[in-house]
Amino acid sequence: MAVPTTLGIGESWYHATAHDRPATQPLAGHLHADVVVIGGGFTGMAAALALAEAGRAVVLLEAGEIGGAASGRNGGQLIAGLRWDASDLTKSFGMEQGRALFNLALSALDRVRDRIARHAIACDYRAGQFYAAARPDHFPHMIKEAAYLRDTMGYTSVDVIEPGEVPRIVNSTAYHGGLFDRNGGHFHPLNYLLGLAHAAVQAGAVLHTDSPAHDVRTQSGKVIVTTATGSVTAGHAVLACDSGMGSIRPDLARYAMPVMNYNIATEPLGQAGAGALIPANAAISDSRFVLDYYRLSADHRLIFGGGEKYSPTPPSDIAAFVRRHMIRAFPQLADVRIDYGWGGAVGLSLNRLPVVGREANIFYAHGFSGHGAALTTLMGELMAEAVLGDSPRFDLFAALRHRPFPGGPLLRHPLYVAGMLYYALRDRL
Repeated sequence: MAVPTTLGIGESWYHATAHDRPATQPLAGHLHADVVVIGGGFTGMAAALALAEAGRAVVLLEAGEIGGAASGRNGGQLIAGLRWDASDLTKSFGMEQGRALFNLALSALDRVRDRIARHAIACDYRAGQFYAAARPDHFPHMIKEAAYLRDTMGYTSVDVIEPGEVPRIVNSTAYHGGLFDRNGGHFHPLNYLLGLAHAAVQAGAVLHTDSPAHDVRTQSGKVIVTTATGSVTAGHAVLACDSGMGSIRPDLARYAMPVMNYNIATEPLGQAGAGALIPANAAISDSRFVLDYYRLSADHRLIFGGGEKYSPTPPSDIAAFVRRHMIRAFPQLADVRIDYGWGGAVGLSLNRLPVVGREANIFYAHGFSGHGAALTTLMGELMAEAVLGDSPRFDLFAALRHRPFPGGPLLRHPLYVAGMLYYALRDRL
């Protein structure tokens, strides 16, 4: 599949309510740095900030504007852990490694909250995340997993919500119980990213926007990154491109597939109207393979994501494409106006775990598989730690083995689409 030339489509509510961006300009000329970071989303900005705080000279190159891709266009859901259940992690990797992966992934939420507090980032953070059973037969597994989290992993933030209790969390008849995680939450992702960007500049990082990297190579122990208007020579490089990895490293891009997700924001519903939909003001996601995910905004809109499209070509009407999923959860919103509709690419790995690694002095992390709002801050900081010589936590994720999507350049996308359509069909059976 060709990497979409535009990883963001449509006007988002996030961009309409964004704080000021730091002053940046395209790269011009030839610079030297300790570290060059490619990608100005959560991952790259977290890495640049941590490295600048450690006294390293950092140059960050962003192909477009800060927040123009997934980090400024996602659902804003802060979900604990990884895409795998904790029980599956320990079953597949053993108790010691599985527990270590789970606990390190959990720390992502603390890192996000720490950055928000440390830099006074106004990003509408709210606690609480509800994982809703979309079918009755999904709920027993949730009960079992909650017990495993509590009794084996020592994670006590999750409460089982019986089917009859669902309305106190979300006022929808579409669900059959679920798990409420007091440790999860939601936020305004673009304003969080802009807060990181301002902090990175204050710490000494140099940010260049509208500066897509055309080539990354090593020479005499240095990394040289070139753009159309300049170059950066550095001792280390951090590749933080996620769905844009194919533009500079097609070999690494084989391990993650970009999938387009779409979101809408309703008209303001008023405090009472919004509260009637989600009394807990929590982030909501369901147990379908092609899931619905949504939350309330600070100005009392419903921000709703639903459906996936396996082509970079967007629907002719994003609002209509997503509205039918919203109405399935909230029939009472059939006549509500949709003010914004937008889309962005999500990088999915084959096993749904992040693809992390290093090649000499080049570090990379991508394929966050829908959990990127929290995991990206963690991975950016872990890459920074590894650049600074403290790599055990980075190595824990780098040790995970990944397979590329099968089929080669011509068949990879058709085979992937066939598999996704099969699982999407199972949602409807």
